[in-house]
Amino acid sequence: MTLPTQVTKVSSQVSTSVPITVSAARVTVAKNGGGTLAQPRPLVALLDGRDCSIEMPVLKDIATVAFCDAQSTNEIHEKVLSEAVGALLWHTITLRKEDLEKFKSLRVIVRVGVGVDNIDIKAAGDLGIAVCNVPGYMAEEVADSTLCLILNLYRRTYWIANMVKDGQKFQTPEVIKDAAQGSARIRGDTLGIVGFGRIGTAVAMRARAFGFNVIFYDPYLPDGVEKSLGLTRVYMLQDLLFQSDCVSLHCTLNEHNHHLINEYTIKQMRPGAFLVNTARGGLVDEIALAAALKDGRLRAAALDVHETEPFSAHVGPLRNCPNLLCTPHVSWYSDASLTELREMAAGEVRRAIIGRIPDSLRNCINREYIVGARQFSDHRANGSPFNNCTPVGVSQSTTPVSDPHVSPHQALIKAHSTLSDISGSHTTRKFENTEVR
Repeated sequence: MTLPTQVTKVSSQVSTSVPITVSAARVTVAKNGGGTLAQPRPLVALLDGRDCSIEMPVLKDIATVAFCDAQSTNEIHEKVLSEAVGALLWHTITLRKEDLEKFKSLRVIVRVGVGVDNIDIKAAGDLGIAVCNVPGYMAEEVADSTLCLILNLYRRTYWIANMVKDGQKFQTPEVIKDAAQGSARIRGDTLGIVGFGRIGTAVAMRARAFGFNVIFYDPYLPDGVEKSLGLTRVYMLQDLLFQSDCVSLHCTLNEHNHHLINEYTIKQMRPGAFLVNTARGGLVDEIALAAALKDGRLRAAALDVHETEPFSAHVGPLRNCPNLLCTPHVSWYSDASLTELREMAAGEVRRAIIGRIPDSLRNCINREYIVGARQFSDHRANGSPFNNCTPVGVSQSTTPVSDPHVSPHQALIKAHSTLSDISGSHTTRKFENTEVR
């Protein structure tokens, strides 16, 4: 990875070019701009990564950017804990209430991705910390990957290619039949989509081009969406499972829909159906899935996300499962999506610094939990690091303020789907959504 070209010792006055190493963890600060700073700038920290080359151009004129490369808050340098006003994080580090309380100046956390199950968003709100994510950046990639997995299940391309790689010869129709047993025609089959947000919608549009009859289940969408798209909507998950030849999950994960696909719901699926999950691993009970694949109730399954990650095919309930295609949570990735993701995350931090929290934030998911705008105003007036930047006044968010009766978890579901997209995509009421990722 490309690192900042100039690193500076962490101190209240950034002035020397000396990397520092401490017993808890190394914190490297990239110097933003030339010359000596007249006054300290707000400190923004990438908590669980090393590369901030993409974030730097977005933030360098208004903030000092540091990276911690930490696996837990115990490894974060004291300067970051005491002075950082903004934090960026991937999925490696977890921020629970006790972790959040260690930060003395933190005002905004941006998850570099969609899913925020590694952050206690209510505790953050109670502490006056806004939590944001980056929905939609990978919708095309996840939708394309989902169709790729579906096509592999229907045409058994992955398994047949491995046979060729292993030296098997296909010289007679009988051999081809045996090798391709289970291949199916797509046209006329029904694809059932659980969670109809950005990704679910993109999958539906692609699937129709292949000849699928598309139905979807998403209790959080307003009536009429299906009519505008010419699709069929069902209002019970049971109906979707019963009608679908292939089920694809595109909803968030929360305490209500954990193991949405389990022994009971698998029995509601059509015998010989396919299952695809590019959303969140916890949506599928892997023990129940393994049993269904081994006894042939499900014809095949494709998973990009898993209950335990990083995934290993050699351990856990899915080991030695037939007709199972697994990829390592990469459906969100492309060179373009990664750059876009990081730029959008840094942009949200920038809006927090030069604007007002939470009004200026586009993707704040815990507005209802934040103690109140007055607290932020008072903090700014009483010497907050944000005070060193030029405020833009009361900016208007491009994201409508959430319905006061909808919880932050429900709001997030609306991001991946109205379950909400997340393949990383995931949180809300009983069923659904994002994020990935």
